Amino acid sequence: MAFHSQVDLVGGYYDAGDNVKFTFPMAFSITMLAWSLLEFGQSLGTDLQHSLKAIQWGTDYLLKATSVPGFVFAQVGDPYGDHNCWERPEDMDTPRTPYAVSKEFPGSEVSAEIAAALAASSMVFRPINRGYSARLLKRARMIFEFADKYRGSYNDSLGPWACPFYCDYSGYQDELVWGAAWLLRATKAPYYRNYVLANIQNLDKSSSFAEFGWDTKHAGINVLVSRLIKSQTPEPFITNADKFVCSVLPESPTISVSYSPGGLLIKPGGSNLQHATALSFLLLVYSRPLSKDSRVIHCGNVVATPARLIQVARSQVDYILGSNPLNMSYMVGYGAVVGGPDIKDSYGDSRADFAHSEPTTYINAPLVGLLAYFKSH
Repeated sequence: MAFHSQVDLVGGYYDAGDNVKFTFPMAFSITMLAWSLLEFGQSLGTDLQHSLKAIQWGTDYLLKATSVPGFVFAQVGDPYGDHNCWERPEDMDTPRTPYAVSKEFPGSEVSAEIAAALAASSMVFRPINRGYSARLLKRARMIFEFADKYRGSYNDSLGPWACPFYCDYSGYQDELVWGAAWLLRATKAPYYRNYVLANIQNLDKSSSFAEFGWDTKHAGINVLVSRLIKSQTPEPFITNADKFVCSVLPESPTISVSYSPGGLLIKPGGSNLQHATALSFLLLVYSRPLSKDSRVIHCGNVVATPARLIQVARSQVDYILGSNPLNMSYMVGYGAVVGGPDIKDSYGDSRADFAHSEPTTYINAPLVGLLAYFKSH
């Protein structure tokens, strides 16, 4: 629903080259920035302060977007008016209408992703700002409860504005489990553990082992939860995280992604480098418990070692930064990674071809952890 009361929604991030604040991909990007710091923050050196600022710029906004009881602000700006006119934010003159989900018009996916972002960020700030950390965690619990109690997709209420830009194609069940998993990691509370175990079977199992991004959380859930919930027999999260590895390794018999001749991981749709960065991040994160347990993964007759997972992640980072057939870096300046080349490694450098030329927050957020790790190794 469009919302006309006076509420402060200054701050936050635009998702890409437009001037609309889409809360769903923004919250996912903050979750990924926070996860990057939780895993690899010690490798960031002097850049740690910049990363903390980047996260807080997002979490401050998410606190504002959830500050009116019973409402969660899912979007600011009219996307059609905005996308018809490319201009600097300073010159923006398109409507800044805020859109919210509520009890009557639920949006479980956007609300639960906010809960995930706040819970993950609360752990980042815990050692340095306990008060702020506690505030984030308290809000995360509250918004998760709202997402779970009033279930429904924001497609149904905000579809005319959120779609086709950030329609939720995979349903909201994965965000509910993802939000609960982050709350479990942040609180260790049995309630969230039980929630994850009780709701995991609601996820669509068909072909989602290699799916992870702003819309679909499956592979991320399995990698995250495989380290949080042990003692299940059999352990579905470890089994599924192993299946994820086998679905992205180039030599695996059960591969479900494509690779360009130059070695770039490719999935259908626009902004392809979001898949290369997010899936590489998961490979790198999952390699750590494998190393610790001296374990390898069997993909049919192919054996995947932790070192091999790191190597595949590294090949994607190297490709993005210039080790590719065009010898071209897809990072602009010190941080804006664009959508990237096509499946033949070719790149038409055209602003109008936004599926390839536009940077997005969710392409860049997972790359922070990857770059921090490879800088120090």
